[in-house]
Amino acid sequence: MSLIDLLTGSTSNQVAEQAENKFGISRNQIIALLAVAAPLVISYLRNKSQDANEAEALNNALDKDHDGSILDDASQAEARQAEGGSILDHVFGGQKSTVENQLSQNTGISIDKIGPILAMLAPVIMGYIGKEKQQNNVGAGGLGDLLGGILGNASSQAQTQQSSPLNDILGSVLGNGQSQSGGNPLNDILGSVLGGGGGQQQQQGGGLGSILGNLLGGK
Repeated sequence: MSLIDLLTGSTSNQVAEQAENKFGISRNQIIALLAVAAPLVISYLRNKSQDANEAEALNNALDKDHDGSILDDASQAEARQAEGGSILDHVFGGQKSTVENQLSQNTGISIDKIGPILAMLAPVIMGYIGKEKQQNNVGAGGLGDLLGGILGNASSQAQTQQSSPLNDILGSVLGNGQSQSGGNPLNDILGSVLGGGGGQQQQQGGGLGSILGNLLGGK
């Protein structure tokens, strides 16, 4: 399953429905947040996995706690919210509050709710990574390539889908003025994340993509 399939599939819709009921935030905003948070978390983990000790720790965590079952039982997302908070603490470290502030500003989700919602989404993202790890029979040494491949495939798929329900959601939540290349908000976001904060993406008119690029580039 590709990352785009995760974002547009039944799991994301079910988790978004739970979060909508719990926090009073629209489902579209939740899905848009997941569409931004997933590649961002994966990018941070890819960077961390360049360190052998971090890669081993991530590999152990995936084997122990993230077998992908959450993708078939979305009710786990709410039950594992506390665990999700710990995941975010580890992934973002000292940048967590900065990431939450920027995501809050750009999705319109209030700062007091952005953290708890992200904590619901984090186990879903980890479950997806864990399932991909199992299916590709990857160990600690191959995690960086696996995570890079997930992001690369998502970027390619976004470029070929100029119009999709997910793009429409992102466009409506983030605003048409945010788009940087041909009206495809998802492609802009993924491009900025995949670019690792390169200058070209950062210089083109701001928007959420540039913010994420700056965050990643500043690591």
